[in-house]
Amino acid sequence: MILDGKATADRRLGKLKEEIQASGFTPRLATLIVGKDPGSQLYIRMKHRACERVGIESVSVELPGEAKTGEVVEEIGCLGEDHSIDGILVQLPLPRHVEQETVIAAIPPEKDVDGFTPLSLGRLLSGDPLFSPCTPLGVMVLLAEYGIPVEGSDAVVVGRSLDVGRPMALLLLNAGATVTVCHSKTRNLAEKTGSAEILVSAVGKPGFITGPMVRKGAVVIDVGISQVGGKPCGDVDFSAVEPLARAITPVPGGVGPMTIAMLMENTLKAARERGCRPAR
Repeated sequence: MILDGKATADRRLGKLKEEIQASGFTPRLATLIVGKDPGSQLYIRMKHRACERVGIESVSVELPGEAKTGEVVEEIGCLGEDHSIDGILVQLPLPRHVEQETVIAAIPPEKDVDGFTPLSLGRLLSGDPLFSPCTPLGVMVLLAEYGIPVEGSDAVVVGRSLDVGRPMALLLLNAGATVTVCHSKTRNLAEKTGSAEILVSAVGKPGFITGPMVRKGAVVIDVGISQVGGKPCGDVDFSAVEPLARAITPVPGGVGPMTIAMLMENTLKAARERGCRPAR
C-alpha cells in the first residue's frame, strides 16, 4: 500500500478552505527567510501558494544573508507585536552565523505554527501540545488517514533532530507506541530497524534504509529528501523495501505535502486560539 501524502494533503486542504470560508475569519501567516538559498526560497513559495489556495493571507519577510542574529530576532519581535499576524514561520536552515536556537526562542509561543519553540516542545513532551512540528504531525495524520494503528505497536525512529526525529518519537509515544530512537551512535542499527512495525527514517541520506533493515509487513515512513542526479530521493531504497512493506511513503509525494498541509492547519488553529479578527 502506497501512503499517498499528496492526495491526503489535497483532501485536507480542501476541507480547510471550507472551514476558513465558513469561519468568517482570515488567518494571516508571516514567513521569514534569511539569505537566498534556492531550496529555502522554493519551500517558501510552496507555502505561500498553499496559503493562497485555502484563503490564508501571507506576508513574506526577506533578510539578507549577512543579517546578524540580533537583526533576525528584532524582525521576529516586530512580527510578534503585530496583532494582524497569527502565525510566524522561520525558514530553516538559517545561515551558519545566525544562532538558530536564539531565533526560534524569540517566536511568541502563541504564533509558533512550526512547533519549534522550547515551550511548544515542552508541551509536546508533557503530552499536551499546542502546536506540534508540522512534519511529524503530518506523519501521524497520514497514518490515521490510512487506518494504520499506532497504539501498542513497536516503532523505530531513525534520526534525533529537534525538528523531526525527537518530536516524531514523542508523538508516537503519546499515541501509545513503544518507541526506539536510533541515531549515528546506535550499534546494530539493522537489528533495531528490523524489529519495527512502524519505521520512520529522517536522516537525509539517500538510500540509507535497505531491504535487509526492514521487517516484512512493516509500515515504512520516509521523511528524508535529498537530490541525486537532479532528482529527489528519500532515505529509503524504495525498490528494495516496497515489496517487503505493508505500507510505504513515496518520495516525492509522501510526507512533504503533509508538512505544508499541517502548517496551514496550525495557522488556522493559531488564529482561532488568538481570537482571529473577522475577514476584511
